[in-house]
Amino acid sequence: MTESSIFGTRLRAHREHVGKTRAVLGGLVGRSADWVKALETGRLLTPRLPMLLRLAEVLDITDLAELTGDQSLPVASVTRAGHAAVDSVAAAMQRSTVPAGDPMPVAVLRGLVDQAWSLWHRSSTERTAVAAVLPGLLDDARRSSRRLDGADRRVALAELARVYHLAQLYVAYQPYPELVWLAADRAMSAAQDADDPDAIAVAAWYYAHVYRSANQVDAADLVLADAEQLVDKEAGVEQYARWAQLQLGRALGHAKAGRDGPAWRAWDAADAAADRLGAHYAHPWLMFGPVACAAYAVTLETDLCHAGEAVRRADSTNYSALPSRTRRAGHLIDAARAHLLRREEVAAVHLLGRALRESVDTVRHNPYSRTAALELSSRSGTVGEDARELALAIGVEG
Repeated sequence: MTESSIFGTRLRAHREHVGKTRAVLGGLVGRSADWVKALETGRLLTPRLPMLLRLAEVLDITDLAELTGDQSLPVASVTRAGHAAVDSVAAAMQRSTVPAGDPMPVAVLRGLVDQAWSLWHRSSTERTAVAAVLPGLLDDARRSSRRLDGADRRVALAELARVYHLAQLYVAYQPYPELVWLAADRAMSAAQDADDPDAIAVAAWYYAHVYRSANQVDAADLVLADAEQLVDKEAGVEQYARWAQLQLGRALGHAKAGRDGPAWRAWDAADAAADRLGAHYAHPWLMFGPVACAAYAVTLETDLCHAGEAVRRADSTNYSALPSRTRRAGHLIDAARAHLLRREEVAAVHLLGRALRESVDTVRHNPYSRTAALELSSRSGTVGEDARELALAIGVEG
């Protein structure tokens, strides 16, 4: 067998293992089903490194040697960047003993957690901003949740869950998947101990992210569906918004699995709820609202490989109306993904540059933006020049 046919055999085995069709896999990396077929049958040579990395991310492959048979190259070493302060945050997350000291009044604790979330959404270097406060905040929340009683203890546990959600966002897209799982699990445990449907709903939203990133979309949907049963959407704005966000989470999972109808039915439910909440509504820290739904629709169309509709939605979305720099940057990266589905590289580089201006950290740590910058750096002319500047800014080398 030739080298390309051996690679093709491995690619097909991995694709079938995760249950993706050629059309879905091709769409997720910006290529066609025929291109995937040509790779799998050995009619095309093994792709260059940026495309190999993109294939590996989509297929949940941790080492490129599983595809190429060559020398080991951990995918995360290229697609995921570690943050300078991760050791101090990890140490606080992994601590098993309760920190010494008196519990914090719950009103004060809630205010500090709100401030930390504000840092995350308003900073262009959000990981650096929250890393300065996360270790102490984890200690404060854990201490209070253990040493308070009654209703105050339940509130402290719900706030502890919120701190772990923030920790999960901090460690996401870094080469430490065990920390992401730890944060999601600790958050869900705290929310359940609080016996708080609102807190459990948010914990399910974040746990589902972890399952989806591991290509366990059915597990993600189960977590969201279970939480949905606990939330009374008629009990007020807060529970209604969290119920709607659960629908959005289910839509994202169905889209990643290539299930078109269920994805849009779930999104329609979330979008109708967002409209009912009002055109200018945005949850103060979850950021759910009409604009967020519109932006996530681009993600769905892209994951479902509807290139034309993805670009149409991206071009009509008012990203500036999202009240979060990190969310604006993340959704602009998805808009770039949509344009690359149609090989519109100038637009993609422009959107990645916009994302970088919103949040350096978001672009630096996003696997797609890293591999896209690497791939586009090889182009000639303005696209290549701009992509090389982008790659330099986010710390990837061609």
